[in-house]
Formats: sequence, structure tokens, C-alpha cells
Amino acid sequence: MSAELMHALMSMGHGDEIVLADGNFPAAACAQRLIVVPGHGVPPVLEAILRFLPLDTYVDDHAVVMGVVPGDSTVPVIWDEYRRLLAAAEGREVALTEMERMAFYGRARGAFAIVATSEPALYANMILKKGVVTGREPT
Repeated sequence: MSAELMHALMSMGHGDEIVLADGNFPAAACAQRLIVVPGHGVPPVLEAILRFLPLDTYVDDHAVVMGVVPGDSTVPVIWDEYRRLLAAAEGREVALTEMERMAFYGRARGAFAIVATSEPALYANMILKKGVVTGREPT
């Protein structure tokens, strides 16, 4: 967890969104605030972020992934890891909301920040919506 990433997480308010971008995502072109974490994949960055960022419980689309483009045979197995990490952090099952690729890019442009990783997996992009921070201790 870099100081820059921690500052972004602490600066976000309820309902703000952060994008975890894989190595193919046009992060610099889409970002209002770009945080680069070279050499790291999305899962370890997601796990670190979830220690400090609760998901918004007032909406259903608090964990959004970029859906596979029709006709593409890719199966994003990394989503299983996301579900595991989200469930561990939230103490409950967390559904992933799939969003069409261009709609995902549009939503990412409005995000508070984009975290550019070196994740090589395809369709490994995720948007998290910040919930209300309570007095719970980070794990």
C-alpha cells in the first residue's frame, strides 16, 4: 500500500469509485487521478484496498467487472479470486456486476481514481464503490 494509494482511499467519500485496472486498460487516458503500482497484479492490490475500503451496501453494483466482449472465448477465472477476496473482506458473498466494455470505460472516466497494475489476466478490471466507514478495525 503506497502512500499515494492510501491518500486516495482516505480522500474518497461514500459513493466514490476506484478502478483497479489490468495491464491492458487505458488507465492514463481515462483517469482523473492515476495511481501506478508497477509489478503488482490486481488480487494483491484488491486485498490491500479492502482492508480500508468497505463496499457500498446501499447499491447492488458495488463491485463491477468488465464483461467479456461478445464472441471472445476468454473465461476470466480471476473473477473467482475477486469473489473470494471480497467475501473474506465483507464477511458475506459479494456478487460481481458485469458491465459492457465501452460502458465500463465511461464509468471509469468518472471514477475518483484509477489504479494501474501490471495484471496480465484479461478482463481483470474492476470498479469498487466505497461504502460508509465504520469503527471496524482493518484486518
